[in-house]
Amino acid sequence: MRLRGKIVAAACGSVLVIATAHSASAVQSTFVAQNEAHQRFTTLSPELRAQLAGHWFDAAAGKLTVAVPDEKTAEQARARGINAVLVRRSAADLERLLGQVRKLIGNGVPGVYSWGVDVRDNQVDVTVNTSSRNHDTERFLERVRELDGVNVVETKSQQRQQSGTVQTGSPWWPGSETYCSVGFAATDANGGKHFLTAGHCTNDANQAAHGQTGQQNRIGTSNVGGTRSVNAPEGDMGVVAVTEAGWTLSPVVNTWGQPAVTVTGSAEAMVGDRVCHSGNTSKWQCGEVKYTHKSVDYGGGLIIEDLTFTTACSKGGDSGGGWLLGDKAVGLHDGGPSQCVQNPSDDELSIFQPVNEALQKWNLTLVTGAGTGDTTAPTVPGNARSTGVTSSSASLAWDASTDDVGVTGYEVLNGGTVATKVTGTTATVSGLTADTAYSFTVRAVDAAGNQSKETPAIAMRTSGDTGGRTFTNDADHPIRDFQVTISAVRSTATGSAASPITVGVDATHTCQEDLNVTLVAPSGRAYPLLRTPGGLYDCHPFPAGRTFSVSPVAGEAAGGTWTLRIGDNGPGDVGVLSGWSVTV
Repeated sequence: MRLRGKIVAAACGSVLVIATAHSASAVQSTFVAQNEAHQRFTTLSPELRAQLAGHWFDAAAGKLTVAVPDEKTAEQARARGINAVLVRRSAADLERLLGQVRKLIGNGVPGVYSWGVDVRDNQVDVTVNTSSRNHDTERFLERVRELDGVNVVETKSQQRQQSGTVQTGSPWWPGSETYCSVGFAATDANGGKHFLTAGHCTNDANQAAHGQTGQQNRIGTSNVGGTRSVNAPEGDMGVVAVTEAGWTLSPVVNTWGQPAVTVTGSAEAMVGDRVCHSGNTSKWQCGEVKYTHKSVDYGGGLIIEDLTFTTACSKGGDSGGGWLLGDKAVGLHDGGPSQCVQNPSDDELSIFQPVNEALQKWNLTLVTGAGTGDTTAPTVPGNARSTGVTSSSASLAWDASTDDVGVTGYEVLNGGTVATKVTGTTATVSGLTADTAYSFTVRAVDAAGNQSKETPAIAMRTSGDTGGRTFTNDADHPIRDFQVTISAVRSTATGSAASPITVGVDATHTCQEDLNVTLVAPSGRAYPLLRTPGGLYDCHPFPAGRTFSVSPVAGEAAGGTWTLRIGDNGPGDVGVLSGWSVTV
C-alpha cells in the first residue's frame, strides 16, 4: 500500500600518462546525443537561461531537458529542440531554500554530511548519517523539515575523501604518504609542466612527488610554495610541478585495456551526463551524474562546496584521478564510500571536483590531443524506406551501417536539417503539417563524430484531414516523480470540437494511481482525464493504449494547440509517454 505524500595518471616508464576515463560501449551509445545537449545549452539566450530552475541530460530521450516555471518558457525551450518540464520552484526559490539550509548548518551539524539542489526533483536534498546524530542533529532536522521543498535522506554510512594501500596500477606518491591518482596534464604560461590532482593529496607544501613505490623515480614537487593546493569550501584540487628530467606530459587516457581515448578539451558536467573515471584502485568506471554544485561535510570542520556526485564506482587510492565526459576533462576525483555496489543509493555515490575551476585558479592550460584518431566514417545506411505516415508524422526504417570502431547512432534529416536522432534503425519524425510533401535522408554517426554520407532521399507526404480529425504526437517524454510531463499537438481542424473528444494515450508507468492526466484545449481550458486518489491505495500499471473521452464546453474550437499534461504525484515509480492522439 502507498500513502500519497507531499510533493516535496599513471606513471609508466618515463612518460607521464594521465589516468583519465574512457567511454565504454554503453557510454558511446549516448556520446553524440550528449554532446548535442551540451551544445544546445550553450546556445540558449541569457534571458531564457535566467528563467530555468535547472537543466540535465535525459539519456532516455537523448535530449537536453530544462525545468521551467511556466508554459510560455516551456514553449520557448521546445522551439529550440529541448525537452521542458514545468516545476513549482524557480532557481531563485531553490537558492533561497538552500541558503536557509546552509544557515541552519552553519559550521556543521553532527551527521549532516551533504546538501544541495536536486534539479530533476526540484528540491533541496539533505543527507544525514543517523549513526552519528545527537541532540543538535535532532534540532536541525526538526527545523529543516519545516522548510517546504527540503528532502531529508537518512543513512548509516558516511562519505570520506579517499586514500588507499599500495597496489599495482598507476599511482603517484606524495612524499612517503599513501598513493593517490594522477588527474590531468597541464602547462603554465611559461611552458612549465604540471598535473592536476586532489587537494587532499597535496596538502603539504613543497612535498616530493614520486611515480613508484619505495620513493624512487621522482616526478617533481607537490604544492610548490604552499599556494597550489586547496582542500576547503572553495574545492578539493591541487597541482604537482613536473620538474624531473625524463618525464613528458601526454593527453592520452589510461583506459585500462579499453580502446584508446585522448583528451581534447574540458567541459562542465550536467545532471544526467554519462561520465567515466580512471583510478589506481577501481581502474576504469562509468556512471551517471546525479547532482552538481552539492556540498559535503567530511567531518572535522572540512566542508567542501560545489562538488559533483555520480553513480560510478570508486575506491581508496582513486583520489585525484581524472573524470571524463566523452573525450572532455570534467573533474578530479574527490571521494566516496570506498566500495562498489550495483544501483548505488545517494549515500553510495562517488564525488568529483570540477576541473575547470582548478585550471582557472592557477591559470593552467590542459594538455590536449587530436582525439582518438578515428577518422573513418561509417557506411551509408542501406535500404532507407518509408514505413508510414499520419497527418502530423512520418515513420522511416533502414538497414544498419557498419564502422571500424562502432556506430553510435543515426540522424534523420528533413531537407538538410536534423529532425531527430536515434540509436536504432527506425525513427518517427513528429510535428509535421498535414497534406504536405517532405524529403528525408538518414546518415550514421560514430563515437568520434564521423558521419556517413546521406542515404538517397525518401519522398513522403503526410495524410490530410479529409475523413478524420485525429492528430498525434509520437515523441517520447519521460514521466518522473513529482514532475509534470507535457506533450502538444497542432490541430488543423476547423469549426467546433466534437463531443466527446477522444484522447488515446500510449504510455508505460508502474503506478497509474500516482498520475494526474489532463487535456488542455487551445483556449487554455483544462479537461481532467485521470485523477490521483487520496489516502492509501494499491499501485497498478498504466494500461497500454488507454483511451479517454471528455465532453468539451459548447463552442470549444477544434483548431490550435492541444496539450496533454501528465503529473506524477508519487515516489519511486517512473514511466514514459510514448505518444498520444486527440480526435476533435
